[in-house]
Amino acid sequence: MKITRRRIRNSALLLAGLCLAPAFAQEIVTFPSGNLLLHGVVYKPVGTGPFPAVVFNHGSGKDYAKQFDAVGPLYASRGFVLFAPYRRGQGLSSDAGANILELLDKEAAANGTAARGKLMVKLLETDHLDDQLAALAWLEKQKYVNPRKIAVAGNSFGGIEVLLAAERTTTYCAAIDSAGAALTWADSPAIRERLVRAVKNAKIPIFLFQAENDKDLSPSKTLAAELGALNKPHRLKLYPPFGKTTDDGHSFGYYGGEHWIGDVVEFIDRACRR
Repeated sequence: MKITRRRIRNSALLLAGLCLAPAFAQEIVTFPSGNLLLHGVVYKPVGTGPFPAVVFNHGSGKDYAKQFDAVGPLYASRGFVLFAPYRRGQGLSSDAGANILELLDKEAAANGTAARGKLMVKLLETDHLDDQLAALAWLEKQKYVNPRKIAVAGNSFGGIEVLLAAERTTTYCAAIDSAGAALTWADSPAIRERLVRAVKNAKIPIFLFQAENDKDLSPSKTLAAELGALNKPHRLKLYPPFGKTTDDGHSFGYYGGEHWIGDVVEFIDRACRR
């Protein structure tokens, strides 16, 4: 059979695909949160474990699957299970309650920006934190997970969730906050006050990081200063600009993983020696 240029190209692509096959499994799962049934995505390294794990909290945008697919394989390649739960009203859990942004937009239209910030705090520290901790409870029960080495991470709204969880539970052994409140810090006294209180009460080590071209670096700088004043274990790192725009900078916690994954894994390994 004559080997054409097209056949050569297709064979090369096939071999490349085989060589680059992901060394992890991906699965959509369901888990209960109160009387709600929510969904999430698990990325698991090849093998039986038990593996260290991370609960990853998404932000308020709509590119959930793309964002999860950016971080899940990254953690799995370092030997971590990553569980990315969809909180109520969002993504695959969109049928379980109202979307948080829709609720916040209605509140802002009716009562102004300050009221929006207050409602944001209320929703993130009640319903959405409940969903996160329900995801944690589900993950702890999986035989392939080391329940003594589970960290929490998240970007943007998800970063806020990280800090609220660090105040609430010691089941996590480390907290990784990327860009939490970077879009809301300046306009929301309620968010600022609540997150300062959260880090003052934090029970676990916290790693705060952002790209320098994120919208606002004040959250990380202010909260790191609070942690430092109380001599609580933490790390702050501001990375060089990511991409060309502020939006690019704000997405660093999803798409800039090649720059931060080593620092994050090192922080988790150090914090979770127990």
